[in-house]
Amino acid sequence: MIKNFDFNVIADSLPFLWKGLQVSFYLTFLALIGGILFGTLLALMRISNFKSLQYFSMTYVNFLRSMPLILVIFWFFFLIPLIIGKPIGGFYSAVIAFTMFEAAYYSEIIRAGLLSVSSNQIAAARATGLTYSQSMIYIILPQAFRNMIPVLLTQAVILFQDTSLVYVVSLRDFMTASSIVAQSQSRLVEMYLFAALIYFLICFTFSFMIKRIQNRKVVQ
Repeated sequence: MIKNFDFNVIADSLPFLWKGLQVSFYLTFLALIGGILFGTLLALMRISNFKSLQYFSMTYVNFLRSMPLILVIFWFFFLIPLIIGKPIGGFYSAVIAFTMFEAAYYSEIIRAGLLSVSSNQIAAARATGLTYSQSMIYIILPQAFRNMIPVLLTQAVILFQDTSLVYVVSLRDFMTASSIVAQSQSRLVEMYLFAALIYFLICFTFSFMIKRIQNRKVVQ
């Protein structure tokens, strides 16, 4: 098998594959930022004293977490153009879909992080004259996010892996680029093994970094 392995097809395709990997990274970054921001808002709604906000957040989270991601991508790819009257393209529909989907998961992570901070912290902040919003922004959220960093990064690794699903909207991410080369050059073994190696190296590296962060927090 190694004897017939064509390394040249991989070397010749590296510029094309690099463009696909850039799409995967860019999509992961945008969805990560959007998911955390919207997820934070959902988490704050969930722990608020307003029942309507609690029910909205709970319904949103439970609904999105019950749906397969590929279906959510289809929703935004086909429904948004119908609503606004014009296509927005595979990339933007994927960014919106991943952001909305990941927000449901980040919401639960962030909510757990917020609840891990002692309620005495809020009481102490309010005693100094800070409003509830100021207490959250300056006291609670910074502490909660420090506690949540390993879990947030772990979810980011999962998000990067999930970006391979954007082939359904004809977006050329790394996995789709690998498949295009594999099919066009009739070198499925080489390209899919190479794609698996790249995914492994990236995810293993980030997982190792996350483990180091967790160990450092334990030591502290």
